[in-house]
Amino acid sequence: MFGRELSSQLAERGWKSVLCFSGPPTEEVRRYLDVPSVTLEVLSAPSRFSWQLIRSFWEILSRHRPEIVHLQFTPFLSLYPWLARLQSARRVYFSDHHSRPAPYVACRAALWRRAVSSSINLPMTAVISVSEFNRGCLTTTGLLPSKRIRTIYNAVDLARTNGDAQAGLAFRRKHSIPLDCPLVVQVSWIIPQKGFPDLLEVARLVLAQNPDVRFSFVGEGAYRKEYMQRTREMGLEDRVIWTGLVVDPLGEGVFHAADVICQLSRWQEAFGWTIAEAMACNKPLVATRVGGIPELVKHGETGFLVTPGDVESTAERILEFLRDPNLRERMGAAGRKAVEANFNLKVNVAKLLQFYGIG
Repeated sequence: MFGRELSSQLAERGWKSVLCFSGPPTEEVRRYLDVPSVTLEVLSAPSRFSWQLIRSFWEILSRHRPEIVHLQFTPFLSLYPWLARLQSARRVYFSDHHSRPAPYVACRAALWRRAVSSSINLPMTAVISVSEFNRGCLTTTGLLPSKRIRTIYNAVDLARTNGDAQAGLAFRRKHSIPLDCPLVVQVSWIIPQKGFPDLLEVARLVLAQNPDVRFSFVGEGAYRKEYMQRTREMGLEDRVIWTGLVVDPLGEGVFHAADVICQLSRWQEAFGWTIAEAMACNKPLVATRVGGIPELVKHGETGFLVTPGDVESTAERILEFLRDPNLRERMGAAGRKAVEANFNLKVNVAKLLQFYGIG
């Protein structure tokens, strides 16, 4: 969605764009990005250093001679900025999407690390931070001057969030979720860092008080089979639904199907894209107070923030939502307004183009 919106706004200003993927994009993605002035390229495993990778990147630069290079999901320290400058790029940007481990406390880096970072990133024009949390981490470490860091939030294509209830009903039918039962959803990788051990205990506590509730965990990950087995051992297999990978949660009605959205991450989230998508769909949140999440979820306004591992409080907040439809509606509406104000894809991409110097 970001690549399509960025390319469209660039095309309106007479620019061409090249979108590099880490693997061949699917046919659906190719069709979605079939807009004027867009070329697709593949740069395999861009986070791993190899001479073959350097050669591939150099060849892409040689073919297209870009004036601006924007690095995303690549290492903070790499040869990419130097290669871009040595070719044709007059400006090089890097987006910091990096979530920090738990627990994480930012501290000033050692002098030698700051010197190495300064040398490697000398050709970099600026860093785009996707949250104030990430910006604070970067400025505290001193690896880059604060004047070269700008916060522009990740964002949601609001045009794709206005689906009707039919998509939500279709999602429930597909996964055999009763149409009239309360539904709690988390969309994420199925890994410990996303709080799944806590989620299962929360589900047990909620279901002990309201056995009509269903929990749906949407996503894939290395721990899914292990957590499914734990679900069976807890006797919750009839009320916890594991959907596997859902390629397009917005399009497939995941958020519209839910009554409450959870995001119980343990690690320090850089942003929380699925949180913003859920808020755009007028859904209230129960989320952990980590990383950049409090910049999205305002406690008592758009949802509730809880401490990681505090399963009792988390279960109480979910039950509070399920008991009070008016509370869900009020906080869901407030979340939608917050997305419109701060996480609107069209607006935030326009801010990025201004930062590029393309007004």
